[in-house]
Amino acid sequence: MVKLRTYVYIDSLQPQLAEYMASVSQGFPPVPGDACLWMEVSPGMAIHRYTDIALKATRVNLTQQVVERTFGSMVVHHRDQSDVREAGRILLSSLGASLSDRQACHIAWQEIIRGMTAEHTVLINRQHRGGSMILPGESMFILEADPAGYIVYAANQAEKAANITLIDVRAVGAYGRLTLSGREADVEEAAAAAINAVQNPSGT
Repeated sequence: MVKLRTYVYIDSLQPQLAEYMASVSQGFPPVPGDACLWMEVSPGMAIHRYTDIALKATRVNLTQQVVERTFGSMVVHHRDQSDVREAGRILLSSLGASLSDRQACHIAWQEIIRGMTAEHTVLINRQHRGGSMILPGESMFILEADPAGYIVYAANQAEKAANITLIDVRAVGAYGRLTLSGREADVEEAAAAAINAVQNPSGT
C-alpha cells in the first residue's frame, strides 16, 4: 500500500527559493513565480508511477525526483497554476487519497540564534554552499521537521514574510531542514511564518 507522506502546493515560488531549487535540481529548473507541487510517498519506488501519471496528464515540468528505499519524492512546476493544480488533483485521485490523508508535519527542532560569531558563520558557509552566506552579527533561524518535504513550503512562506537570506533548504530524507539568516526582527518574522507554514500546509 502506498502512503502519502507530503503533499504541498506553492502558488508562486519566491526568488531565492526558486534559484536555490534550480541550483540543486537535476531536472527542469523552475524560475521565480512558477507554481510548484511537492509530493512524497512511501515506499520510495512508488514515486515513479506517480511521476509518470503527472507528466502524461498535464504540461507540468519535472523539477526533481528522489527515490530512496523508504521515501520517494517528486517536484513538478509550471508557470500556469492551473496545470499544477490539475496535476495534484490527478495524483490524489490516482492514490485514492485526499489532503486529510497526508502525514501531519512534526517540528523536531526550532531555534533562533542571535548575533552570530564570525567563527560560527564561516563554518556554516563552508557546509552549505548551495545557498547564500550568513554574515557575522546576523541572527539565524533553524528548523527541522518531519516529513521533510514541508520544509520547502516553510522556506517559501518565510521568504514572503520578511527580508531574509536562505542559507539551506534540505527537503529530502527522514527530516527536512531550513536555515535562514538576517536582521533579528526579520528573522523573527520569517520564523513565525515558517512555523505557521508547516503547521498549516497549503494543499490547493
